[in-house]
Amino acid sequence: MIETQLAKARRGEITPEMETIARTEGIDPQTLMEGVSCGRVVIPANKRHRGLKPIGVGEGLTVKVNANIGTSSDHADPDEELLKLEAAIEAGADTVMDLSTGGDIDEIRRLILERSPLPVGTVPIYQAAIEVAQRKGGIVMMTADDIFEVIEHQATDGVDFITVHCGVTLSSLERLKIQGRITDIVSRGGAFLATWMIYNERENPLYEDFDRLLEIAQQHDITLSLGDGLRPGCLADATDRPQIQELLLLGELTERAWAEEVQVMIEGPGHVPLDQIETNVLLEKKLCKGAPFYVLGPLVTDVAPGYDHIVCAIGGALAAYHGADFLCYVTPAEHLKLPTPEDVREGVVATRIAGHAADVARGLAKARTWDDDIARARKALDWNKQIKLSIDPTKATQYREESKPETDEVCTMCGKFCAIKMVREFFQRT
Repeated sequence: MIETQLAKARRGEITPEMETIARTEGIDPQTLMEGVSCGRVVIPANKRHRGLKPIGVGEGLTVKVNANIGTSSDHADPDEELLKLEAAIEAGADTVMDLSTGGDIDEIRRLILERSPLPVGTVPIYQAAIEVAQRKGGIVMMTADDIFEVIEHQATDGVDFITVHCGVTLSSLERLKIQGRITDIVSRGGAFLATWMIYNERENPLYEDFDRLLEIAQQHDITLSLGDGLRPGCLADATDRPQIQELLLLGELTERAWAEEVQVMIEGPGHVPLDQIETNVLLEKKLCKGAPFYVLGPLVTDVAPGYDHIVCAIGGALAAYHGADFLCYVTPAEHLKLPTPEDVREGVVATRIAGHAADVARGLAKARTWDDDIARARKALDWNKQIKLSIDPTKATQYREESKPETDEVCTMCGKFCAIKMVREFFQRT
C-alpha cells in the first residue's frame, strides 16, 4: 500500500518530494515536513505520475498558480489541449487541471499526464456525469458506484489532486433555496450533483460515502481539493449563508480526512468584492484549521468580460496577501468561450503577477530579491538582463524589438531624456 506524504511526515520522514520542494522554496526540509504533518501544506504527488516535478502548497511557501485546460462538448481537440498545456508550462504555471467534458476524456487526460511535469488535477464528477448521460440518457441516472469508479480510474491513471464537491448536501441546497441568489449555482460539478440529488431525493454520495472517497485517496495519495459547489457566481451572492454553511461542512470533512492521513486543501470563491476577501480567507483558515486555501480569482467585479484575467489578478493578489495559498487563474475568455493557448498564457502570467506581488508583501525574501535584481538592471540600463528577469521575457522582448530607440541604451518612452541616464551622467560629472 502507498503511504501518503501526510503519513510519512507524521512519523518524521522527509520524503524525496519534500527535499526537492525545500530546495526550490529555499526553506529547511524539517520545517516543510512539519507543515505537511499538521495539514497546513500539501504535496499533490501521485506515485503513478511519471516525471512529476513536485510542488508544495500552503503556509510559508510561495503562492502557487493553477491553469485550467480541457475540452468542451462543443470543441474537443486533444492536440489543442496539449498546446494549452505547453503554454501553461512555458508561462510558469505550477499545476494544471484537466476539466475536459468533450471527446475521449480518458485519452485526453492520459495525454496530459504523460506530457505534464506539473501536478495534474481533475474534477471526476464531470466524467462520471457525462458518460452516464451518454450511456443511460441523463445525469440523473448516475449511481454512487459510477462516481467512485471514475475516481478510482483517474487515480490509477496518475492524477495528483481531485476536486470533489462533498459539501453540496440536501441541507445546503435547502439553505440555498431559502437564501435566494441572483446566480444560484455556477459550479458545474455542484450543478451536476444538485440536479441528481433533487431528482433522486437522495443525499450527495460524495458526502454520504465520504469514507469510501478517503479510502481511494489514501491508497493512491491523491490530494483532495474539497470543492466549493456553492461558491458565489456574482458579487451579490458573496459570503452568504449557503456558501458559509458549505465551508463549515468542509472544515468537518477536513478533520475526517486528516484522521485517515489524507491530504486536503479547500476551494474558495469565486466572485467576491474587495472588501470581503480578507473575511473569506480568515473564515477558511479558522474553520478548516489552516488547511491550504485554493481560490478561483477571486473576481472582484462582474462587469469585465474579456478582461477577467485582470479582475482575477486584482482579487488574487489581495487574497494571497491575506493568506490564500493557491490561485486558480482566469483567462480573458472567462464567461465567453473556451480559452485558446494564448488565453491560457495570458491567464497564467496575470495570476503569477498577483501571486508574486503577495509573496513580496508577505515578506518572502526570495520574492523581494527578484524585484531588487531587476531594479538594479534597470538602473544599469541593462536591457538584456531586465528582459531575462521579467515574468514574461517573450512579451518583454517583443515590445523591445517593436520600438527601436536612437540608441540601444534607452527606450522610446523617454529617448535621450531618460531619467536614469540623465541622473547617472550628472553624478558622473560631479
